[in-house]
Amino acid sequence: MRHNRPHFLAGAAGLVLACGGWTPFAFGQQRTGTRLILLGTKGGPRLGGRRKNPSTLLLINGVPYVVDCGYGTSQQPIAAGVPLNGLRYLFFTHLHSDHMLEYGPIVYNGWAAGLRTRVDAYGPPPLRNATQAFWEYVRFDVDTRIEDEGRPDPRQLLVANEFDAPGVVMQNEDVKVTSATVIHPPIKHSYGYRFDTKDRSIVISGDTNYAPGLIALAKGADILVHEILYLPGLDRIMARVPNAATLRKHIVDSHTAAEDVGRVAAQAQVKTLVLSHFVPGDDPDISDEMWSEGVRKHFKGPIIVGKDLMEI
Repeated sequence: MRHNRPHFLAGAAGLVLACGGWTPFAFGQQRTGTRLILLGTKGGPRLGGRRKNPSTLLLINGVPYVVDCGYGTSQQPIAAGVPLNGLRYLFFTHLHSDHMLEYGPIVYNGWAAGLRTRVDAYGPPPLRNATQAFWEYVRFDVDTRIEDEGRPDPRQLLVANEFDAPGVVMQNEDVKVTSATVIHPPIKHSYGYRFDTKDRSIVISGDTNYAPGLIALAKGADILVHEILYLPGLDRIMARVPNAATLRKHIVDSHTAAEDVGRVAAQAQVKTLVLSHFVPGDDPDISDEMWSEGVRKHFKGPIIVGKDLMEI
């Protein structure tokens, strides 16, 4: 596992505890096969704090596969040493803003950095409408730069592949990507993803309550990256918002409490559980051990408390 130096020094004790003694790879070390990098690990649309909004990167034989694009996602691959002009695949679990606000910007920023090849985006409706709306939003800038700077038309590079049912999403010689419906009311089309490569199987839960479909999708996976809700931490959130009752119901109905995360991982018999999309995600009083304590009641395998730019 690899971590950027500033974050690693700040969280080394918790990381060693969570990983059962695993140690980080040196920053910049090259690895072959399938690499998993947590770009942003905070749940929800709020900015600030120690974590950035949700996004996960898989590098499969050097090709980037980005799952979700919360605000700030464009900067995180660069911080991890992955240039944006090599962008190739994007996947969206659902279209809440904290999962897609930088959908258009990451493609645009890749184009500004020299992207010249096709980018395929996969996700539920209204992905096509969101794609069209972004290009309309930046139409003046794009048209100006094409004429004034001789750049290719980025609208011809981005292909939106929309799906509205679980199943195989895409497959090539390196990976098979499968989706399963998860529980994130009131959103009907919300999905988890499984990436099966030649050397690893990695599942990303997306936003969900306890979901039998996710358990089936994750069966026997090498790694399950699962969101987590720390229920005692909700009280501090509720104390500062006027819509406390409605917001609390949404959070509890749409996310997975720590003990249920443990149940999902145990029932799926995954080899390693990675906690991410933390709710609340910006509370410094919640320690790594507090995040994992409820999970350990049911899952006895390795638990990693994720941090931004951590490589697993």
